[in-house]
Amino acid sequence: MNYTFNIQKTTAPKPKPDPNNLKFGKYFTDHMFIMDYETGKGWFDGRIVPYGPVSLDPAAAVLHYGQIMFEGMKAYRTTDNRVQLFRPYMNAARARRSNERICIPEIDEELFVSAVKAVVNADRDWIPEKEGTSLYIRPFVIADDPFLGVQAANHYKFMIILSPVGPYYDIPGGGLPPTNIYIEDEFVRAAVGGVGFAKVGGNYAAALRSQARAKEMGCAQVLWLDAVEHSYIEEIGTSNAFVMIDDEVITAPLMGTILPGVTRATVIELLKKWDIKVSERRLRIEDVVKASEEGKLQEMFGTGTAAVISPVGKLTHKDYEVTVGDGNVGSLTQKLYDTIYGIQTGKLSDDMGWTVSI
Repeated sequence: MNYTFNIQKTTAPKPKPDPNNLKFGKYFTDHMFIMDYETGKGWFDGRIVPYGPVSLDPAAAVLHYGQIMFEGMKAYRTTDNRVQLFRPYMNAARARRSNERICIPEIDEELFVSAVKAVVNADRDWIPEKEGTSLYIRPFVIADDPFLGVQAANHYKFMIILSPVGPYYDIPGGGLPPTNIYIEDEFVRAAVGGVGFAKVGGNYAAALRSQARAKEMGCAQVLWLDAVEHSYIEEIGTSNAFVMIDDEVITAPLMGTILPGVTRATVIELLKKWDIKVSERRLRIEDVVKASEEGKLQEMFGTGTAAVISPVGKLTHKDYEVTVGDGNVGSLTQKLYDTIYGIQTGKLSDDMGWTVSI
């Protein structure tokens, strides 16, 4: 199905930010997408309008009961000046699952991707060209029904905003910076039967306390353990976790507590293509410590849209520290980053059918 949207162009274009100083999530483009939902009417009035504030009633359900879903994806300017998305239908499918979990009406996947394409195309001149830059895309849905009562709302807004961004971890000279990760064994990110697999706002608010603790410990992110035994590795901050021990790459299985990341799926598919052993199974932090002591802990990294691949150089617990490999970026970690980013930006050919041109 083909979707078309009304477009209201801004009469006051904003100056573009310096491509050499793009802080993540700080700058926003000239336009945004908005579409409304009403019970009995469905999704209607999709439109592209000038970027600006949104009016909400103080009783809007999202402000009180947290009925909000969001996604994260990117548009890339290729080496031959084309614009392309990376596996957008996976984001659309995940958005549908998140919506279902918190009783937000389903958004057709073609509608979702069409809306993303339309607003990116409207602001395609905002997509930076500098190495390591991209246009971050934030689709989200909020319940804006004005009522106080714990029930699914009857009115929603589906919106998309865009932000030109540089590397998620900005270090002198570029490259992949190995990070120090704090092992959290008190607070938990998600439990079976909860909303860990959904990309909803409450997951991130609940993580802030542990993130603050990680920073106090001199760490960049949190390594989340399971909610029952506080032993099994789950995620790294907002990223999926991968550990390479004795030539086997291990990542947590999708049991309802793990976000089904687009980059996670991409890494698994690439490893299988390269005939590297990859397992989706549970892994105890104690086994990671033991592997380090035996010299078998080779690499560890997180995967996600923002940073693509984030190498881990050290794990910090309140009682001990673990160095991953030699503390530097592993060869497989680097290869995965170079391959995925290369496909995203058109430097490498896409023989997997992952990119969608705009």
